[in-house]
Amino acid sequence: MNEITVRPMTPEDWSAVAKIYLEGIATEHATFQTDCPPYTAWDASHTKECRLVVVDDGVLAGWAALHRVDPRWCYRGVAEISIYIGERFRGRGLGSQLLNALCQEAEEAGYWTLQSTVLQDNAASKGLHLKCGFRLVGRRERIARDCHGRWLDTLLMERRCKDDEPSGYRKL
Repeated sequence: MNEITVRPMTPEDWSAVAKIYLEGIATEHATFQTDCPPYTAWDASHTKECRLVVVDDGVLAGWAALHRVDPRWCYRGVAEISIYIGERFRGRGLGSQLLNALCQEAEEAGYWTLQSTVLQDNAASKGLHLKCGFRLVGRRERIARDCHGRWLDTLLMERRCKDDEPSGYRKL
């Protein structure tokens, strides 16, 4: 039986995180990005809290992090999720463990709304988000072109905090 743990991401995890991100980019179903940014750019664009990795028998198997959707104070509790599972670890339930842990940590940190943008062809990501309590709230048609020039839609998935005021609300 494999030992699965979810723990905070550290800067030392970056090489494994970047490798997994590049695997996601290669699928052409995970993101419109075509390359992985350097750590300094990635670090600056994501919140300092709520960065997690899932480890399977000592091997970093996936990661998840948040970035704020809007810098204005009124939206301080709204963040977008990035979640990626390494190619050889997909389909084993690690995504559910990681996403559920991220949602719990985000609520404890004071976030009341988490959202995720899922590309139209990414059925696995849509299923993962639905399984973890997200709901489909919208579809953005022909929002961006992929690396082949095809117009693609994205699905907006959202999860609201169970309480009107999350436990960490005052922290933000």
